[in-house]
Amino acid sequence: MKYSREVKTALLAITAIVILIFGYSFLKGENLLDNSRTFYAVYDDVEGLSPSSEVTINGLKVGQITSIDFLNRSGDLLVTFTVKNDFQFSKNSQAQIYGGGIIGGKSLAIVPEYNENVEWAKTGDTLPGGKEEGIMELVNDRLTPLQNKVEGTIVSADSMLTAINEILDDSTRNNIRGTFRNLDATVSSFRVTADELQGIVKGNSEKLDRTFTNLDEMSTNFNKFSDTLTNMNINKITKDLEKVIADFEGISDKLNNGNGTAAKLINDPAIYNNLDRATKQMEQLLQDIKLNPKRYVHFSVFGKNPGPYEEPKDSLK
Repeated sequence: MKYSREVKTALLAITAIVILIFGYSFLKGENLLDNSRTFYAVYDDVEGLSPSSEVTINGLKVGQITSIDFLNRSGDLLVTFTVKNDFQFSKNSQAQIYGGGIIGGKSLAIVPEYNENVEWAKTGDTLPGGKEEGIMELVNDRLTPLQNKVEGTIVSADSMLTAINEILDDSTRNNIRGTFRNLDATVSSFRVTADELQGIVKGNSEKLDRTFTNLDEMSTNFNKFSDTLTNMNINKITKDLEKVIADFEGISDKLNNGNGTAAKLINDPAIYNNLDRATKQMEQLLQDIKLNPKRYVHFSVFGKNPGPYEEPKDSLK
């Protein structure tokens, strides 16, 4: 069967148009033979989301954005996207815009929600929209406070430098230079003193060694003395001292109470008076013997009788 030139031209044109449509859809990421489900989501700002962006579930690509259009005069945006049929999720699942970096664009993620009385999403449903902060937003949130702090620091540093410039006039700078020169001279003096001290230490190193040796010996002796004190029976010594003190207290009580000869000698005035008289009489007797020894000792070679007694003068009166 032969076809005319017109029929062949028409078939060729139709084929070219079909190929063009499929090619254009393929370049857009659409597959006209794919019976994916279509869903919608509404946003006030898509933040760089574009048609043909990926639609993912748990990080796996399951569809793509087909179109983004204005929904009303208030500026709300309607995002249309497709999802494959082989994954079910509830109609309460959120369509969340995420990602976005320095080079990459935004993507759309479906966050599945599963409840007991779940109602599965079907084609044509509108899912609740949401947005997740991307890298640029996070960086901006972190850098904004840091920027404010840096700006405040720069302002403070500028004010401080201005104040320093006002304070550090020519005379102040000269004073500071003089202070540093004096510090340099002081450091040099300390260096000379340190050298002299080092020389003194070197010259008396033997004496210092002997001194430290003596200190070490003294420490050893103190340790031995401490060990000796530790080995002493302090409790026994204390008990003996307490016993001696108790004996002294007993003797003192007896003396105070008049018990015994010693107590009577101390407390009885009659005994004291008797002893005082006896002492006086003894003195008189000794005085009489001294003044008139012939009365008590008689010795004569020729047997002469002693003369009459003459009372001597008592030198004690």
